[in-house]
Amino acid sequence: MTSSSPPAPLHYLHFASLDAQQYAHLFERIRIIKGRFKRYERYQPLQDRTLAMIFEKASTRTRMSFEAGMYQMGGSVVHMTSTDSQLGRSEPIADTARVISRMVDLVMIRTFGQDRLEEFARHSRVPVINGLTNEFHPCQILADIYTYHEHRGSLAGKTVAWIGDGNNMACTWLQAADLLGFRVHISTPKGYSVDAALPSLGLANPDCYRLFDDPYEACDGADLVTTDVWTSMGYEAENQARAAAFASWCVDEAMMARARPDALFMHCLPAHRGEEVSAAVIDGPQSVVWDEAENRMHVQKALMEFLLLGRVQD
Repeated sequence: MTSSSPPAPLHYLHFASLDAQQYAHLFERIRIIKGRFKRYERYQPLQDRTLAMIFEKASTRTRMSFEAGMYQMGGSVVHMTSTDSQLGRSEPIADTARVISRMVDLVMIRTFGQDRLEEFARHSRVPVINGLTNEFHPCQILADIYTYHEHRGSLAGKTVAWIGDGNNMACTWLQAADLLGFRVHISTPKGYSVDAALPSLGLANPDCYRLFDDPYEACDGADLVTTDVWTSMGYEAENQARAAAFASWCVDEAMMARARPDALFMHCLPAHRGEEVSAAVIDGPQSVVWDEAENRMHVQKALMEFLLLGRVQD
């Protein structure tokens, strides 16, 4: 008797891992799953499923949202860091992936280089989710886009202004714009642009973005203004240099005034008031950062459901 190999799992390694139709399905599932949560309706389609969470970078929101979300969906969670797993020691990533993926149904990894995540996924028998890498942060952008959907409808044809570092968030916004039909205005200080990353993003539509030297011009007519900390995790040694370089890239009331009157403000958090954003903006009426933070949990629940069960219709 011969046994056939299991089908290759669908991984979520960056925003372009899924297509526009799959995202349309996810947005509808997020709406349904979040509605059930708000109505205190029990919904546990992932009973007897186990999520392994591997953290080489520390996190508050990623751990809380995945762990709480998996428990709410009826599953279990195993939490590991690089200090209590072989991933941070001498064992090859491929071997770690082969072992872990025989014991769980789903793996979320928050790490440094995208190459580490992709190496794990190549040898995993189960879906692997990018919880953040230096290059991409797809779960956060999924939450951001869904948050905009809740408040204003589809982002298609709209303009997102990204102000600050040309980091993993900026690169993921570019992939999302390319796939979902909106534009991104990116303004970064010299030396912190996304230029070097552009060839590797594989964008099909070069008109989905524009680069601006002036952050105020980038905000002109924007439907959404968003930013991140000036110094991402792993770059702390550059704090002083970055503070000087980014001084003119604080999203304040004057910058928001250049956007559309009904524009929203987002920040993936944690935020430093008085640095990348003023207190008046992040705590003001256009800010939806708390909805955005909560939605990390809801979008990831829908994502885990999709990766494990496919297109659920109920």
